[in-house]
Amino acid sequence: MLYGLKIENIAVIEKAEIEFSSGLNVLTGETGAGKSIIIDSINAILGERTSKELVRDGKDSAKVTAVFTGINSEVSALLDEYDIEKTEDGSLTISRVISLIGKNSCKVNGYPVTVSQLKEIGVSLINIHGQHDSQALLSPDKHCGFIDALAENSKLLGDYKSAFNSLIKVKHELDSLYDKRDSNVSRLDYLNFVIAEIEKSGIRIGETDELNKEKNLLENSVKVQKLLDKTYSSLGSDGGISESLADCAKDLETAAGYYNEAVEPAKQLKSMSFELIEITSAVKSLSERFTYSPERLKEINERLDEIYRLSMKYGKNEEEILAFYDNCIKERDEIGNCDDRIKALETQLFEKSDKVKTLSKKLTKSRTDASAKFEKNVTVQLKYLDMPYVDFKVDIKPVPLSAKGAENIEFLISTNPGQAPKPISKVASGGELSRIMLAIKNVLTSKDITDTLIFDEIDTGVSGSAAEKIALKLYSVSEGRQVICVTHLARIAAQADCHLKISKEFKKGVTYTKVTELDDNGRAEELARITAGNSVTELQLKSAAEMLKKVREKK
Repeated sequence: MLYGLKIENIAVIEKAEIEFSSGLNVLTGETGAGKSIIIDSINAILGERTSKELVRDGKDSAKVTAVFTGINSEVSALLDEYDIEKTEDGSLTISRVISLIGKNSCKVNGYPVTVSQLKEIGVSLINIHGQHDSQALLSPDKHCGFIDALAENSKLLGDYKSAFNSLIKVKHELDSLYDKRDSNVSRLDYLNFVIAEIEKSGIRIGETDELNKEKNLLENSVKVQKLLDKTYSSLGSDGGISESLADCAKDLETAAGYYNEAVEPAKQLKSMSFELIEITSAVKSLSERFTYSPERLKEINERLDEIYRLSMKYGKNEEEILAFYDNCIKERDEIGNCDDRIKALETQLFEKSDKVKTLSKKLTKSRTDASAKFEKNVTVQLKYLDMPYVDFKVDIKPVPLSAKGAENIEFLISTNPGQAPKPISKVASGGELSRIMLAIKNVLTSKDITDTLIFDEIDTGVSGSAAEKIALKLYSVSEGRQVICVTHLARIAAQADCHLKISKEFKKGVTYTKVTELDDNGRAEELARITAGNSVTELQLKSAAEMLKKVREKK
């Protein structure tokens, strides 16, 4: 339960420390005193959306700290999941800082957490019901959730949703494959054409470069032949370079017989003359073997044209063309396996469909059984809450299977004799909505593991005996748990185990809010104020004290 709440610089609250007790805690005070700010502060530590507008004027940030005791198993499991160390006494401390620049700092037991993690923890700590929550009664989409809560369908509903989502996934894949199969005939023809064309071409990596080099040679063949012939003529003809160098080598060799220092140059020159003779022979061979083939040049140009046409369709070079070819092979294989995959998925579809239908029937039966019990128990509660002629029905209509099941559930109500039940949104007044929600909360109390319930002005639009019965119901709900209630009704406030007064005061032109736990005298004065306004008489004080006395006696 919520043991303590510390608020710093939230709106008109500069600083407040509030201790709550088990049982029924009541917050009262004049309109605008700051009761809603306390609820906003609690929402903040539960991970709800906040605004920098909450920060008190003149301050850079605001902070809310809450201490919980006796945390339940769901919260404990979340602490383990988020690696948050638990305290020895089992308490839980949550803090949240809201800054003007819009940043939030959230901590649980001193460990930083995200706002979404904080919200997940908060859902299992406190259940807040305010005036806006009555809107859930006006939305039929929310009604099934109440029935599932009573039927404790969380596991069954989880299994059903998992099976349904798996079925939808298979169905979507099948639909996609059916569409592919319809278009596969023309696609397969195209793929086979591409594969055959590329295979027939025999294209290989590097081929274009090789062909271009050969083409360049053939296109310059006349020039090459002339250069080879000219070179051979210069080297090997009578009086050519080879013959002249051989003569020079002989002359130098003869001189070396007389002049020792010429021996080495003579050897080098002789060696050069032999090499030049070999070069001359090689050039002659090249010249004799070199041929020009117009047919080969034509073949090369045709081959280059063929590769160019392929590149215009399948890729700018051999690598991309062959990669396209590989992808076509892969896609053709996938198409070939499409029918096999369709057969396997059709088998899965039947199996999963049967599972969904089986779980759906279980869910429908569970909801039908729970709805009958819900109708009866809510009707009993509403009649107690001064709606003696109420006729409350749970309307169940079968619908095609969806993620929520095979039925739509809507609450119908009639508050006057002789009138057929109609949707709540068309019949119930604001005060009746509050009583209906309180009746539902009372029916579902045993199914809710949340230790703390907060009712924010649930008494809106009610008075007289209905208000007294709402007070008794709130007290009943608080047995064995903690209930925090913001109220404007003295009869509800009189039932409190802990009565907190929210008041506003002004100091040097600045507004402050303070929270005071009231003793018996203070409670009598506050009950009298709630009943009579600011002009409280002795008789009204005495009447308020008598009201408190009677409540204590009944407890």
